[in-house]
Amino acid sequence: MNANLLRAVVYITSIFGLYMATSTVVPAMTDLYYGNNDWIVFAASGFMCGGLALACALATRGPMPTFNKRFGFLLVNVLWLVFSLVGAVPLYLSELNLSFAQALFESISAITTTGSTVISGLDKAPQGILIWRSLLCWLGGIGIVALGLFILPLLRVGGMTFFRMESSDTASDRPFARLASFTRAFVAIYVVMTIACTIAFDFAGMTHFDAVNHAMSAVATGGFSTHDASFGYFGDNVALLWIATFFLILGSLPFSVMILLAVRGRMDILYDPQIRVFIGYLCAISLAVGIYHHIQNGVSLHIALSHSFFNMTSILSTGGFASDDYTLWGPFVVVVAFFATFMGGCSGSTAGGIKAYRFVIVYNVVKTGLRKLIYPDAVYPVRYGVQVVDAETIRNVFLFLSCFIALWIAGSLAMSAMGYDFLTATSGVATSLANVGPGVGPIIGPAGNFSTISDPALYLLSLMMLLGRLEILTVLVLLMPLFWRS
Repeated sequence: MNANLLRAVVYITSIFGLYMATSTVVPAMTDLYYGNNDWIVFAASGFMCGGLALACALATRGPMPTFNKRFGFLLVNVLWLVFSLVGAVPLYLSELNLSFAQALFESISAITTTGSTVISGLDKAPQGILIWRSLLCWLGGIGIVALGLFILPLLRVGGMTFFRMESSDTASDRPFARLASFTRAFVAIYVVMTIACTIAFDFAGMTHFDAVNHAMSAVATGGFSTHDASFGYFGDNVALLWIATFFLILGSLPFSVMILLAVRGRMDILYDPQIRVFIGYLCAISLAVGIYHHIQNGVSLHIALSHSFFNMTSILSTGGFASDDYTLWGPFVVVVAFFATFMGGCSGSTAGGIKAYRFVIVYNVVKTGLRKLIYPDAVYPVRYGVQVVDAETIRNVFLFLSCFIALWIAGSLAMSAMGYDFLTATSGVATSLANVGPGVGPIIGPAGNFSTISDPALYLLSLMMLLGRLEILTVLVLLMPLFWRS
């Protein structure tokens, strides 16, 4: 491994670590405003992490090497690890008395916008802690979209093919010739969505503090709430459920598409196949669950559909919120929720999971393969919309799916070896890999949390969250000896 490359990775990571340390000002000021002593923890954490990051940045200054895949893979992994550690420090030092494994799990859950939590008693937790969790979610959402749109395309991992499809490689049709203009447009849309969501929640009945926290978490599809009961705290406030559903869906759509629509007015971009597939299975699943809940449990159709769309959208968008313990609605809902955990949103969004574009490609590969059985000599290209999908993208899709299934099985076996039941083990690993939030069952289901999970299991699930958020292959490539050879 080139020493200059390692130096550059440490330098860039230190700069971003310094920004993360600076953001502790927000929860520190929040605690000061509400009269909580935890402001000292955030101030000390900010100075400690910021000082270390500044020292590393000064010690590793120098010319940047030419960007290559090895540099990109290493940088992405180190960045997310440092983000997670910086986020965990205030949580570990706070009055919550979390173990380091719990603090790290909570931080990784926020940074990866998973939404799983080990904290009980959120209703009485210091406001600084609550705003820090939501802020980590919000910042993590920015990092995730930037990762999916700017870095993974260069590494040929994740949804890069579809960014190229959405913004043509030809100079005459390239909507964002300069990266700076793309970045400004994305940040503007992200901020405007957060402000709009905050205002909507405020007018629908939330307090100002709750509205800000839930808006940051909803736009980032993060799922962190300021209450143990999540949206169940607000009762049957249907307006809040539909507002959250709308913004969770927005956060699950490709931000590149939203930018093209907002800046260029290109309505044709809405025909992206993954959008139609995502909205299609979201509506089908939500309607089926809502009607089942209405018939099975005698709940009025209006209320049943409102809760169904909210909770199923929360799972499919990997948002992590819950308005009710939907596992009590009936066995059909439990099975649907379990499989919906794997599905996810769209490429280039804050959502996790397998993602809709991979389902589109797998479907077209199978359809093409069946046609070839009938006419072996015919040429049937695999298409994504009107674009032909190249062989490397198809290979990466099936490589991702294979690794996802293998990790899920291995992780589930490891959890069961630690003494956890089938539902907790399998759904815990699945919800971590897919960055969804709640699992299935009485322990980690929508009515529970991860507070009773042992430290070794939390370390395992933390690793799964990072693997899922970084598209698995980005992490696994570091395990190859070939990667480290000069």
